[in-house]
Amino acid sequence: MGLDTTTVKVPHQAAPCPSRQPTVETERFDLRPVRRADMGLWEMYAKDERVATMTPTIPHPLPPGASEAFVTRAMAEDRDTDFWAMDGTKSHKSEFMGVIKLLRMDRNQSEVRYWVAPAFWNTGLASEAVRALVEANPMGNKTVFASVFQDNPASARVLVNCGFEYIGDAESYSIARAAKVPTWTYLKKLG
Repeated sequence: MGLDTTTVKVPHQAAPCPSRQPTVETERFDLRPVRRADMGLWEMYAKDERVATMTPTIPHPLPPGASEAFVTRAMAEDRDTDFWAMDGTKSHKSEFMGVIKLLRMDRNQSEVRYWVAPAFWNTGLASEAVRALVEANPMGNKTVFASVFQDNPASARVLVNCGFEYIGDAESYSIARAAKVPTWTYLKKLG
């Protein structure tokens, strides 16, 4: 396992506010709020069947208007999920390499979900993004959950490498697959 070079810089907030979310900085990239300019790259990557089938929410084939709907939801003031783009501009990489999000849950908990564009697979990007976001803890959570499809062991390794503990099997509906898919569920207690 390599040396962790993640640097997390988050503006101090008294309490998390759904309409504002911080930028989380790492050495190689930033996790920044999604913006309208992300629509084209989001669509290019999300329409890839390899990406869509590993998420519960991205349809395949991608219908017209999906990228605009994603960005509108990500930027909505009353959203129940905060979305960050993985932006590699500071390392001369793409300004959009994937998405990581936190879904608000009750009892000071959230669920982390993420996907990385295939061009950036096997680069440690997902592990670094999950680690940085969990360490930043912008929602002030006590517990973060995650689940991955059982046919996606690379995502399971990301969670284990970031200190998540396996807590059991479940299933989740995949829109792209139009079926329920077995999942592994993970948990990380914070602070």
